[in-house]
Formats: sequence, structure tokens, C-alpha cells
Amino acid sequence: MILHIDMDAFFASVEQLDNAALRGRVLVVGGDSTRGVVAAASYEARRFGIHSAMPMFMAKQRCPRLVIVPPRRGRYSEISRSIMTILGRYSPVVEQVSIDEAYLDATGCRRLYGSPKAMARAIKIDIREKVALTCSIGIAPLKFLAKIASDMQKPDGLTLIAREAVPGVIAALPIARVPGVGKHARQQLIQMGIVTLGDVRKTKPALLVDRLGKFGRRLADLAHGRDESIVTPHSPTKSISTERTLSADTRDREQLKQHLLAQSHEVGRQLRCQGFLARTITLKLKYTDFKQISRSTTLTDPSQSSERLFQTVEALLGKLSLDKAIRLIGVGASALIADTTPQQACLFPGTEQKEDGWEKIDRAVDRIAKRFGHSAIHRGSLTPPDDLSMD
Repeated sequence: MILHIDMDAFFASVEQLDNAALRGRVLVVGGDSTRGVVAAASYEARRFGIHSAMPMFMAKQRCPRLVIVPPRRGRYSEISRSIMTILGRYSPVVEQVSIDEAYLDATGCRRLYGSPKAMARAIKIDIREKVALTCSIGIAPLKFLAKIASDMQKPDGLTLIAREAVPGVIAALPIARVPGVGKHARQQLIQMGIVTLGDVRKTKPALLVDRLGKFGRRLADLAHGRDESIVTPHSPTKSISTERTLSADTRDREQLKQHLLAQSHEVGRQLRCQGFLARTITLKLKYTDFKQISRSTTLTDPSQSSERLFQTVEALLGKLSLDKAIRLIGVGASALIADTTPQQACLFPGTEQKEDGWEKIDRAVDRIAKRFGHSAIHRGSLTPPDDLSMD
């Protein structure tokens, strides 16, 4: 049996956990701009029909008293790591698929934790006690059904699809609820008269492949209760990045540099938190016409310094002629290595000392932020002009 663990309204729940004043409020996490999008909605907000990926202006229309909170990725990642650590105590086979969900293979765990359902109850209690949040868990013999089951009784739900119940569940399952069926595939299937996974079972696999390609074959397998997907422990982190859609398209280099500075600090903080040095630094841009480009450079000496990241992407930006306005900007770090790996000494001592100095500052800032919150300390150049005071 496979368990799918899905945190309930994760980003919004974290904000309500950290700020008691937000509990019970109609809350969304996201950017408060004309082009902002809802990243997560509390269950209070969902009663108004507000959901993730909804344009923020539409969410405001549905509830004028909506509370909008900017995302804090670092905080969400911190709690996510605590949750994954908890899951790792129950099974050695855990696959994290996003910041707030994971699969767990319960094979061989019965003697330690009892039935899969008993294990799921223990996990829910453990998560509630350790991080003060709720999750919903789905249990099924097939991986895709476990994911569907976790959504059946949200929030704080626990749903078991027993092996003998699988054929009936599959026959009645709406095609829109099958993982991987997007808007285009759904339209194709409806045109074929297919509404449920049971309808897929009655359709010739060759026809499904003709209309949907390789996914048609997988859909046929799922309809017959065949899912060879296994729970695969997540591969090591290969890259760390952050990006932002701007509130207004711009060609102003100074404004773009401000965004790069903030993003470099976030990527650098994550590198240090996860214990990585980055060898390759990438600048990502999307123009007003939605054309997307990226420019990368490889460092001679791998780094986790926020200042070094910023200097690198700033130089990459300087080589570009901004003939069109920018709507999205991002910073990425890849070719990661553990920061305990021995590095060749720098040939230029002055440069090495400067780099070490910045990394010492970064680590001091990290310690302060961890103790007092990320808003407690930041670069002065990232302070909005209205917040500056000579008092």
C-alpha cells in the first residue's frame, strides 16, 4: 500500500500558524498587484470560490475583505524539511513531489506501525504535534489512486481505497480527477465521449494513443488498474532558483538590479541553509512579448555568497541590450556541490579574503533571521524609500 501525504492549504496555514491574528480570516498568499496570482488560499477563502492560480483581482472581487499576505518561501521550506524528516521515520522509501506533498511506501512497515491506516493516523498526529499543522492522507495499492484519495476528505482527512474497491473506484472516477489529465487532454476525451476512467476502459488503446500520444497508453493502463509507478526517493537537489513576475513591465536597469539583489539573497540563503556551493549562476528573463531567455556563467570558485551571486547576475544583465521591456526576472544556482568538499586555494589572496568576508556577513544575517524572522534584518538598499527615517 502507498500513502500520499498532502498538507492542507500549506502556505496559508503556515501564515495563520505564525500570526494568530490571521486565524479564521479570509486569507490568500500571493502578490498584491494587477498581475498577482493566488499561490494558496485558506479554507475560509475557499468558501468564496477562491483557489490557487486564480488572478488576484478576481479573488478580491469575490471577497472585498480578503487578506493578502506575501509569500515567505524560506519559511515554507523550513517547515517542509521538518515534515519530510517526520515521514522518513516511518519508512525509508519517501518520495517528496513538492514542498507540501510526498508519497510513502508502507511495504514492510506493518510490524512497526500496524496497518497502513494505523500508520497514517500516527503520521497525522506526529505532524500535528511537531509542526502544529494538519495534513490529509490517501492510501491505496496504486500510486495515482493514493493521490486522488488524499483529496477526498480535505482538510485533515484520511481515506483508504482497499484493494477490492479499486475496480469500482476506477469505473466511477471522473476523468478530470486523474493526475496528468490537463485541459487539452480533457477536451480531447470529452469529444470522444469519455467522462470517467471507466469509459476509458471501454475505448481501444490504439485510439487513445492516436489522440493523446504516450499519455493515451498510460491512461489505458490506469483504467485497467495498472500503475507501475513506484515510490522513488527524491534525487539530490540539482538547482536552487527564484523568479518573480513584475507588477509592471520595465526596462529600468536599476529597478531590475533591485529585484536581482533580493533574489540573490534568497538563493544564497537557501544554498547556505542546504549546505551547497554553486558553480553555475543563471539569469532568467521573460520579455513583454513572453519570449524567455537565460544567460549563465560558471564560477572559477564555487560560492554560496549572496553578494557573489548578485555581482554575477548583475554582470550578465549588463551584457544585454534591453530593447524590450521585462515582465519576469529570476536568479538560479546549479552545478551544486556540498560545501564540505575541499576547494583549491585562490591564486589571488585579496579576492579570497573579500569573498570570505561576505560569506561571514551572510551567515551572521542568517543567524539573526533564523532567530528573529527574515524581516528583522536585510540590505539597506532593499528598504522601500517610505520606510527610511532619519530619526
